[in-house]
Amino acid sequence: MVDGLTTYTHPLDFCPILCHHTGMKNTHLQHPEDSILSGDLSVLDWFLAESDLSVKIDGAPAIVWGTNPATGNFFVGTKSVFNKKVIKINETHDDIDQNHSGVVADILHHCFDCLPSFDGIVQGDFIGFGGDDTFCPNTITYIFDEIIEENIVIAPHTFYATDGELKDAYVINDAVNFDDTESCKFVQPRAWQLDEDFDEIVGFARQMSQLVTFAEPLEAEKIKIDLNRCIREGCEVDPETFDNSHLISYWLLIKSIKEDMLYICRNNGPEAYIDDRQCGGEGYVRTNDYGMFKLVDREQFSHANFNNDKFSCAS
Repeated sequence: MVDGLTTYTHPLDFCPILCHHTGMKNTHLQHPEDSILSGDLSVLDWFLAESDLSVKIDGAPAIVWGTNPATGNFFVGTKSVFNKKVIKINETHDDIDQNHSGVVADILHHCFDCLPSFDGIVQGDFIGFGGDDTFCPNTITYIFDEIIEENIVIAPHTFYATDGELKDAYVINDAVNFDDTESCKFVQPRAWQLDEDFDEIVGFARQMSQLVTFAEPLEAEKIKIDLNRCIREGCEVDPETFDNSHLISYWLLIKSIKEDMLYICRNNGPEAYIDDRQCGGEGYVRTNDYGMFKLVDREQFSHANFNNDKFSCAS
């Protein structure tokens, strides 16, 4: 405890599970099925490898905090701290007022005062301000067992390191275990996966891949846009409506394997609802030597999230 703040000296000092140091760049997490469109089939090995599993909490906005490697000072920010050009790193309240406005600025002011100082870089999602047991930070409503007494509620999820500046940060860990402080409640559900043998279906997927003509990278990005449009509009993905029907059929096969894996994932987090329907939450992040992908029910969560513009422009 230093000057009333809880301090952590290094991520691995308090991480209960030694996770993969992936060295992955700070990029948007992919759905497993999207990764195959251009012919990268490493996800088939990913399905079978021993993995770390964490709960994907649907908070907003994303909060990044820790120690700025360029100055050695404590900072808070949104994902804009990783920008290549318009970088918004806040080491003071004045920085927050200069870089942000509205609700996002208000949240960051509270985070600056309440988050523990930390010798590293960590990202989490903002869940809300204390004083209640029910929170809807984005698309999912979370109901806790009791009133949250702390000032802010944060769901930490990813560690970063950098050999230079924040804009060059890369993922080193995907399991975080912070202790609650007087002013900050950390939401960190335990996640696990039931036993299931995926060898046969993944072997089948390997065989079927030989019948598929995969897309060039630019074409694959256009296909993702069309697929997301179907999900946003609640339409069934019909391979016959795409130029490369065999590829879309293969995408659906990989998606079905993902959904089978999602079905056997469990967590001990707060109750989660989309509208009045109870759900398992946003999903999970599964990490192993073959990569880091998200396990999400796209027809349920992604469809609802596409049609929710809360914090869509937070920066």
